Amino acid sequence: MSGDTQRYFICVRNEGYLASLQLCTVYLGISDPDAESHGMLRVVDESGEDYLFPASFFVPIEVPQAAIPAFAGRGLATRSS
Repeated sequence: MSGDTQRYFICVRNEGYLASLQLCTVYLGISDPDAESHGMLRVVDESGEDYLFPASFFVPIEVPQAAIPAFAGRGLATRSS
């Protein structure tokens, strides 16, 4: 993941992290090459803090250009409808 680009991921699994991850929720990903080399993904949760989770729990998504202002700068996970 490029450090210059914000990437968003949708949670598709949460086994073992039921209290921390919500299925079908969009999370902001943060570039962390060391974590990625170990199959982990750093994401920002609802509290605004970033945590490591298994990368297999997420699928990258494309956020439409018109929606980026709603996501940018929030630092929060967003529930998908």
